[in-house]
Amino acid sequence: MELRQLRYFVHVVELGSMGQAAQRLGVVTSALSQQISRLESELSTRLLQRTSTGVVPTDAGLAFWRQAQLALRHADDAAHAARTARLSGHVSVGMAPSTLSVLGPAFMQAMRERYPDIRLHLVESLSGALAAMIGARQLDLAVLFQLEPGQRWSSQPLLDERLFVIARPDQPGLPQASAIRLDEIGDLPLILPSGAHGLRAVLNAASARSQRPLNVVAEIDGLAVLMDAVRAGIGATIQPGAAVARHLGEPLALIEISDAGVSRTNRLVSLSDDELSPAGLAARSVLEQVARQLVTAGRWPGASLHKS
Repeated sequence: MELRQLRYFVHVVELGSMGQAAQRLGVVTSALSQQISRLESELSTRLLQRTSTGVVPTDAGLAFWRQAQLALRHADDAAHAARTARLSGHVSVGMAPSTLSVLGPAFMQAMRERYPDIRLHLVESLSGALAAMIGARQLDLAVLFQLEPGQRWSSQPLLDERLFVIARPDQPGLPQASAIRLDEIGDLPLILPSGAHGLRAVLNAASARSQRPLNVVAEIDGLAVLMDAVRAGIGATIQPGAAVARHLGEPLALIEISDAGVSRTNRLVSLSDDELSPAGLAARSVLEQVARQLVTAGRWPGASLHKS
């Protein structure tokens, strides 16, 4: 017995006509009649009596009609409960400072709108530290720039970020160009993250290839303080465009680094699907959607969707 058959039968009894019920349900009369016949065959009793003006329920049909209405109401209530049930739980999400500055607020807003009963815990740290936290099951998911080999995590490339020289427009030694190579930076004083930072590893490797060392005058791992130093004119920095997300409208120059390989891939990494809670699965989906929307809308400076 199928819910479809119950709905068909209830409509026929209420309208007193096979033809009118078929029209209301959007099916052909022969198909409707066939389903009613199957229902009667399964119950081994006659449910409807044909008359010159239509159909009327038999005594058995009348009793079945009352219970069928109740069953359909319960089925509709169950479907409504499933659609409106609020997913709840707790999700821990890690992002690097530059990523958090552009992705964090939009992600939080989307989660509040779609899953208001999920409590979100955002963690800001370096990519390597976030990877260690996922390994220790202290985070459910994170946006990382590099992965340790042998990890059994769920991972997918999300987007690629170009790197820029960022400085005050009046910074002494700042090249006057829209794009430059690292070996063209000259003696420009740079404020960069320390060697523990994945971005620094990318820049060191590119500098070694160009055989032109970078003029690093200070190392700061905190993005907020680093950008304060840049705005104060202490030096320039090399960062993805997301680093200026909180400083849009301020007089900062961005010069793209054109060297091949001087970029970073953002990967959406989480615990394996069988370990991730329903709330975690929902948050992962929302995070991916929001990131793609920000890139597509041009709200993530220097980012492009990963080609895969």
